[in-house]
Amino acid sequence: MIRILTLSLGMVMLAALGGGWIASAPFAPAGLSGAAHAEEAVTVDSFTLGDPDAPIRLTEYASFTCGHCGNFHDDVFKRLKADYIDTGKVYFTYQEVYWDRYAVWAGLLARCGGGTRFFGIVSLLYEKQRDWIDAKDPTQTGENLRRIGRTAGLSTEQMDACFTDVALAEALIAHSDAATERDGVDGTPSIMIDGELYSNMRYSRLKKILDAKLEG
Repeated sequence: MIRILTLSLGMVMLAALGGGWIASAPFAPAGLSGAAHAEEAVTVDSFTLGDPDAPIRLTEYASFTCGHCGNFHDDVFKRLKADYIDTGKVYFTYQEVYWDRYAVWAGLLARCGGGTRFFGIVSLLYEKQRDWIDAKDPTQTGENLRRIGRTAGLSTEQMDACFTDVALAEALIAHSDAATERDGVDGTPSIMIDGELYSNMRYSRLKKILDAKLEG
C-alpha cells in the first residue's frame, strides 16, 4: 500500500449509536472543544511477540486496509512466526500504519480487546479483509467490523466505547506518523530488520536474510 492520504481528524472518526454507524462524526476537528479532547493524552505502545532477548529484532509496518499486508500476513508472517518468533530467534514488533479512516476504525477494534486479544483480532482483520472493507459504504464497513468484534468475543458496549475513543484514535494516528517519518516508511508492508528497512518480500528472501544474520 502506497501512502496516498494524510488523515485529518475531522475526516476519520465514526460514531457508534445504538449499534449504528455515522461515518462523518464523532471525530471532532482539531481545535474544537469537547469532553473527549479534555482528556489526558493517550500513550500508544506497539504490540510485540517473542523473546525480547532474541538475537534479531524485526518490525513489520502494516495497514489493516492494505491488500499486500493481508497477503503478507496469510503467507509470510505465519511462517515467520512458526520458524523464528516462536523459536526465540526473532523479537517481533507490529507497527500499525494509519493512512486512511477504515484502517483507524480497524485499529480501534484490534485494541479493543487489550493485549491478550490484539493479535487474534489482527488475524481476523487480515483473513476477512476482502469481506469487511466496503469502499463505497462506510456504514456497511462499520457493521462488518462489528461482526468481527463479536466473533472475537467483544460486547456491543465494549465496541461502542472503543469506536468513540477520540483520544486513542488521535494517539494512534500520531504514533503512526511519527514512526513512519522516523524510519522512512512510505509503503506497506515494510520490514525493519535490526535497523535496516526493507520493502515487501517473499518468505524465501526473508528466510535467507534472517538465516545469514543468525549464522553471523
